[in-house]
Formats: sequence, C-alpha cells, structure tokens
Amino acid sequence: MTPAPVLWFTGLSGSGKSTIAVRVHEELVRRGVEVEYIDGDALREVFPGTGFTRAEREEHLRRTGYMAARLAAHGVTVVASFVSPYRDSRDFIRRLCGDFVEIYVSTPLDECERRDVKGLYARARRGEIRNFTGIDDPYEAPEHPELILDTRALSVDQCVARVLARSGGQG
Repeated sequence: MTPAPVLWFTGLSGSGKSTIAVRVHEELVRRGVEVEYIDGDALREVFPGTGFTRAEREEHLRRTGYMAARLAAHGVTVVASFVSPYRDSRDFIRRLCGDFVEIYVSTPLDECERRDVKGLYARARRGEIRNFTGIDDPYEAPEHPELILDTRALSVDQCVARVLARSGGQG
C-alpha cells in the first residue's frame, strides 16, 4: 500500500496554521478522502503532562510523528498542525513518513502578536509563560518546505486552495 500524505503545518502561534489545516481537513472529508486531523493544542489536552522545554517538545513531536506515519502507512491522510519549532524534530518526522509535505505558514512574529486573541504573547513578554516560541524560545523556519503560505498576502481560501493543489486534492 502506498502511504497517504502527511500534511504537516508548522509556524508560530497565531500564524493561521490551525485555521487553514481545519479547512483543508473539512474539504478532504467532503471529497471522501480518509483523513485524520491532529492538532498540537488538542493533543496536549489529552496528554497534559507534556511540557515546553526543548527536550519535552521534541519528545512530543517524535510521538506525534510516529502516530502520523502509522496512520499514513495505512492509507489515512494526516493533516497535522503543530508549532513544531525545531528543524531536527520536523526532519525526524519527515524520515518516518513516506510522503511528508511540510507546509510553512510564514506569518511574521509581529503579525502573530497582533492576532493573539488569547494574550499568550503578552504573557510571555511579561515573563508569565516560559519557553514560548518566538519570544524566549526559537522558531527555526523550514529551509526547504514543500509549500510556503504567507497569510498576510493570502486569504484562508487561497491558502486552502494551494494546499489542495499541492496535494493533488486527495490529501
């Protein structure tokens, strides 16, 4: 069986990656594609002990990547939305997956802060949240993603269309 694709959305908190990923998932469901959506925030609710140090994030992503690879190996397209700030972690997941599509939602930090409805960036800047990506923890942008989405220049609909075009519309 040919593995299904893993559509891996990465970018800063507030970049729009989850919004786009949810819409891609909905469209794939509408098209009859066997697909699963995995969101970083939702997964952390299931595994509340997962921390935010570099080592804890990498461990969380390795587990998630393994799960995504297993689903894809059984023909389930995976739409995953994770900050996934470190290149090494994303490269590890790429090696696990037969068809890994790295989608970089390249929204700049100042725009993510402007959009921050939960106030997380402000709290991180005040020191109330530690290891917050983009503030006191780095985000290592992908060097060669399969797709780059600039949400300042593209609408959600345009981003979804580009993802579907890149994946052949079948996931």
